[in-house]
Amino acid sequence: MRPRLFLPLLLLVPAISAPAQVSVSIGLPHMNIGINVPVMPDLVPVPGSPAYYAPGMDQNFFYYDGMYWVFKDDSWYASSWYNGPWSPVHPEAVPLFVLRIPVGYYRRPPVYFRGWQAEGPPRWGERWGADWSRRRAGWDRWDRHAVPPPARLPVYQRDYRGERYPAPERQHALHEENYRHQPQERVVRDHYAAQAEHSRSAPREGHREEEPRHH
Repeated sequence: MRPRLFLPLLLLVPAISAPAQVSVSIGLPHMNIGINVPVMPDLVPVPGSPAYYAPGMDQNFFYYDGMYWVFKDDSWYASSWYNGPWSPVHPEAVPLFVLRIPVGYYRRPPVYFRGWQAEGPPRWGERWGADWSRRRAGWDRWDRHAVPPPARLPVYQRDYRGERYPAPERQHALHEENYRHQPQERVVRDHYAAQAEHSRSAPREGHREEEPRHH
């Protein structure tokens, strides 16, 4: 299957594990990807990984390095808020430790996962082809004894649900005020920066009630 191409944003993301530099466009954020997350879900660490998953959801919903990651309809999406807006993520720009999440932690695995070991990561090279495998060479080899610790969860977002869920133009400011984690993996920093830029440039929708500040 050939990877989807997404609308370009101003920021280009280099594939960090490739033997040669490859530029991949980050897609424009949008809210509707066919899921609705009315409240911040409970997230549980994936054993031996710096990622979290949402065992109570019927979705492939993860958290890693300060951002949420969803795998739906054979595509990856990312957001700094639990219910989006979501940015499409090109296969060459998926973070390493997101790629490495074992098959058993996908709550709605696609059909082609069948027969794959639950304890191992999906066989992305089989799905995305030889070019992807060459550019992301080594993604499935890492020192299990040197895994970074999980990022602290943005628990302040539990207070923002329903009508209190912030509009995109407010999200980045709230996140900066209440959450101190800085993404460690370069590709995550690039996704985060692209969403922040989109948030700052989004047209404001008039006056909104001031949300409480958290410390």
